[in-house]
Amino acid sequence: MNVVVVGSVALDSVETPYGKVENALGGSAVYFSVSASYFTRVGVVAVIGRDFPEEHLTFLKNRTIDLGGITREEGLTFHWKGKYSGDLNEAETLDTQLNVFETFRPHIPDEYREAPIVFLANIDPELQHTVLKQVKRPRLTICDTMNFWIDGKLDQLKETIQQVDILIINEGEARLLSQESNLIKAYRQIASYGPETLVVKQGSNGALLFTPSSIFSAPAYLLDTISDPTGAGDCFAGGFTGYLATVNTVTEHELRKAVIYGSVMASFNVEDFSLGRLKTLTFDEVEKRFASFKQLTQF
Repeated sequence: MNVVVVGSVALDSVETPYGKVENALGGSAVYFSVSASYFTRVGVVAVIGRDFPEEHLTFLKNRTIDLGGITREEGLTFHWKGKYSGDLNEAETLDTQLNVFETFRPHIPDEYREAPIVFLANIDPELQHTVLKQVKRPRLTICDTMNFWIDGKLDQLKETIQQVDILIINEGEARLLSQESNLIKAYRQIASYGPETLVVKQGSNGALLFTPSSIFSAPAYLLDTISDPTGAGDCFAGGFTGYLATVNTVTEHELRKAVIYGSVMASFNVEDFSLGRLKTLTFDEVEKRFASFKQLTQF
């Protein structure tokens, strides 16, 4: 196993100005693993309920994603309902039903514990910390979080990110976590907590990469069709992490390429609801869009 992700598997009901879906496949671990599977072998640690459709598991298996860390419990699968309007940059949560996810306690299978890369998706930082205790010296640990945990469990979150190499969060979360409005100062403060590398997702404005030696700005890919931004950040993280799993040494150059591959995967994801676009995506299309990204920034 090259990458292990610990996060949520969900059934989402989403409405945007371009349509809606009910009980569609979703969850941070799902979007991440499907995106990363275009580059490397991924194992998922998560929980599902008795209502979770077998067809979704078949799809994930067909992407050669290892599901040995997914447990099926009595009860219903985590369900999220949201609505997007305007520029689609932020969702309005209409309903959240944690169901079996409420009592989720990650157990890392023995065959996952020596994975070289571990990605901690957006879950309770205390659970993230228990994952780090179960794995054996990964060469790279990457973490995501959200405002809810920054506001509610800041001390526990700091204890977790002290042990990670890379933090991936959005612009608002970076400012909230650092208590700095300036993103350069925000990076310096967050780096003092532990992670030397920070990726700041900026939605339709692209992404920023901060390292001790440089700042890199990547644009968003311009699209004429955007249906549903749900999971775009997780797809970004999947492409970013999946690409890094293919390199021997994580250099400044490779980190920048990883940001672009993350942006490529996110740009495909928003073209359809749920995993619709990624179900038909080919790696040749990924490479062609990567080349288009390079043209966007050449001068």
